[in-house]
Amino acid sequence: MTVLVVGSTGSVGRHVVAEAVRQGHTTRALVRDSARASRLDPGASLVVGDLTRASTLVAAVQGIDAVVFTQGASYGDAAGAEKVDYGAVANVLEALDGRPVRIALMTSIGVTVRGKTHDWKRRSERLVRASGNDYTIVRPGWFDYNDADQLKITLLQGDTRRAGNSSDGVIARAQIARVLVDSLTSEAADRFTFELVAERGPEQANLELVFGSLAKDAADSVDGVLDQVNMPREDEPDRVRRDLDEVRRAD
Repeated sequence: MTVLVVGSTGSVGRHVVAEAVRQGHTTRALVRDSARASRLDPGASLVVGDLTRASTLVAAVQGIDAVVFTQGASYGDAAGAEKVDYGAVANVLEALDGRPVRIALMTSIGVTVRGKTHDWKRRSERLVRASGNDYTIVRPGWFDYNDADQLKITLLQGDTRRAGNSSDGVIARAQIARVLVDSLTSEAADRFTFELVAERGPEQANLELVFGSLAKDAADSVDGVLDQVNMPREDEPDRVRRDLDEVRRAD
């Protein structure tokens, strides 16, 4: 596949670029400034664009088969979350102009807990589900808090772990990257939303049975299959309602 990585220079994005290259995909890393990309796997090509401006992303999405979103605003930055967490997804979909691709979107465990930054992450999930594209939405736990023997990849649904600290679950950045990239070529992972954590035990060699243990998202819903219904469409900002309507029309 030809895979575009959005958020490629971030702490998870760098791992995604390396994993996509390792798995043999033609890997395209979206960067705002190529001078900041020195730490990326040299097997990837760079494409310059601004994820906050759809007009700059047309070349980046040309010819791609899949896109992995790993971008994220600073914690607590609601304006940044709207522009980055949500805006990047909306802008890539706009640049694609209805052309279908496989999507892997990283958000966060606890994303259905209402809050200024989490709400924008959740809205990005809703855009992906409404777009009609094949997708996997991954909500990882706390990055790299694993113990040495805590590597068994475990998928949860319903977003029920809500302590707001590492007791909700932990996962290594490299494992997040593997799950995101593996999902792109897995029929078993299509149209699933799940929380991703690591439990005691070794990492699995093959994730197909892990993916296959889940419940699919409902085809007529913009929320994850077991998510709480606590974000009414009628209360959403005008922009969000317009964007949902636009991606549905493109589909």
